[in-house]
Amino acid sequence: MIQLATFLFIGGPEIIFILFIVVMVFGADKIPEIARGLGKGMRQLKDATNDIKHEVTKSAKEHSDVGSDVTKNINEELNKVKDDIEDFTGSIKRKL
Repeated sequence: MIQLATFLFIGGPEIIFILFIVVMVFGADKIPEIARGLGKGMRQLKDATNDIKHEVTKSAKEHSDVGSDVTKNINEELNKVKDDIEDFTGSIKRKL
């Protein structure tokens, strides 16, 4: 089955209309600057997520009394968050 890509339950015509409004409000010369800012923000969010994951893993390794089940559950949750962020940023990258 062919599945249409939707971003936050918004279809193609709605996205085109929103982009038209953005061009009208900000102007065509400001759009690359806005996109760059969004990209930097998403990168910082992704880096922060990776830093948190690294710190949690490091802390868990330092403390031997922390059970492996807890560490495994935390890693699974962090991987889910990371995947969600990558899914979100991927759909934005495809739209821009």
